[in-house]
Amino acid sequence: MTDTPHPTHPAWHRLDAAFQQVRQGQLAVTAFSTACRQETAWLDALPPRYPEVLLQLLDRLESSALFSEESCSFSQKELFDSLQLWLDKARTQPTPRAT
Repeated sequence: MTDTPHPTHPAWHRLDAAFQQVRQGQLAVTAFSTACRQETAWLDALPPRYPEVLLQLLDRLESSALFSEESCSFSQKELFDSLQLWLDKARTQPTPRAT
């Protein structure tokens, strides 16, 4: 049976909660990134480009966390907005059928 990225999947709830926490400053960027990266079965159920884009966004977000808010080339606000867009688009992907 294949794990699916459907919005009712528990991974969505974990990721949504973690994303809200990191955006509100209640969760460290590294903890959020680790949580996302640990959802391998869920990420593998998305179309191939989605995990790649998410990992790139997480890398940039981690880099931005090493510096003050806007002092590096990556704006955390813009990265959070990009992550929200990624979540919104990934959420609309068809759910693969279990085999």
